[in-house]
Amino acid sequence: MAGSSLHTQDGGTQRCLEDCTVLPLFPLPVDSPSSGFLSPPLGMAGLTVRLLGVRRLHLSVAGWAGGAWRTQLGLAASPSGYGPLTELPDWSYADGRSAPPMKGQLRRREQREKFARRVVLLSQEIDSGMKTWELKQQEKRLEKERKKQNQLKPKGAAMKVS
Repeated sequence: MAGSSLHTQDGGTQRCLEDCTVLPLFPLPVDSPSSGFLSPPLGMAGLTVRLLGVRRLHLSVAGWAGGAWRTQLGLAASPSGYGPLTELPDWSYADGRSAPPMKGQLRRREQREKFARRVVLLSQEIDSGMKTWELKQQEKRLEKERKKQNQLKPKGAAMKVS
């Protein structure tokens, strides 16, 4: 069928430039072979579930649009994550005093302090764990040396050879 035109159901034509087999884009599902009639048209979600047997939940992508690009530039994935538009106050007094912190700023400050406390706590736990491990290793070495010193010494002919 190279170069031939195909007629579609809506009266339009399509060109097939290479040898191609034309399959219907959305096959019509049949309820059962005995019923002999086609089921009502399905939406895209229903058709996907019917054809693939899989239903996926899609969340808004628009909120994360450009996230990879911002991450490559060293910015937050979300534009409201951090940065001057998020961190700096929206206004200040005419005499130069800064505005009182807003609820979001206070919440972010509290989250960061909580995160910093957790980091300090975990690093202290790691340090104490490393010290405990080093002490256990040292005890193992001392025990090994003690066992080696208390080991029976060779007697008789074996001593004369050396």
